[in-house]
Amino acid sequence: MTIRTILVDDEKLAIQGMELRLEKYEDVEIIDTCLNGREAIRKIKTLKPDLVFLDIQMPGFDGFSVVKGVMEIEPPLFVFCTAYSDHALRAFEAEAVDYLMKPVEDDRLADALERVRVRLTEKRGAEEVEKLKNVLAEVAPEEMEKFEDEDDVATSSRYEKLINIKDRGQIFRVDVDTIERIDAAGDYMCIYTADNSLILRETMKDLEKRLDPRHFQRVHRSTIVNLGQVRQVKPHTNGECFLILESGAQVKVSRSYRDVVARFVH
Repeated sequence: MTIRTILVDDEKLAIQGMELRLEKYEDVEIIDTCLNGREAIRKIKTLKPDLVFLDIQMPGFDGFSVVKGVMEIEPPLFVFCTAYSDHALRAFEAEAVDYLMKPVEDDRLADALERVRVRLTEKRGAEEVEKLKNVLAEVAPEEMEKFEDEDDVATSSRYEKLINIKDRGQIFRVDVDTIERIDAAGDYMCIYTADNSLILRETMKDLEKRLDPRHFQRVHRSTIVNLGQVRQVKPHTNGECFLILESGAQVKVSRSYRDVVARFVH
């Protein structure tokens, strides 16, 4: 799998440095470089890369403007590169794969590329399955019904039962059923169990994909709850409510997520 990549930075030295760092990755192909946001939008729409390394602080169109500027097409994956840490939360809200601080460390770059590979594999796998479904629906509808039944079984078993979390120099193997809730804190996730709290570097979007939605639901922009841990629902003002969990913790459910939770909590 070749990762077709564009580098965007208003500093030529920064682009050259990233080119050197990426040379050792045989699956990364740099198809173009851009020195400003307007040029980046044009190149992304024309070349349709898989990945864009994107500087945030640029004159005129900054990195976030570039992301907005390509939303009318199927956007590539973005890894933000910046010298400023205060943009981290906004970067992940823009669904960036990762957020690298300059000067970029080799191990962080390797981690970011591994995240990219996982995302691209999932995306391409889903596209192939969709193509197969379309063909089956046209030429063999009865086989399509069998395919969907098998797909339902596969879906129920593909979510993770254990999550490995590296925290405080140790690796914890956490049974997902013991997770009570998950809170987003910038580019980190705070995982709470009955007797522990652990920090995981991962986006909320990526973590949601690993958890069974029949048991884990987002109840707030930055909170996921294990519905099996809910013991009480307390109405609140303005259509909001609180979930009382097994541990006694209270989690506020925002109005936009209230209907989602209501389908699962009885």
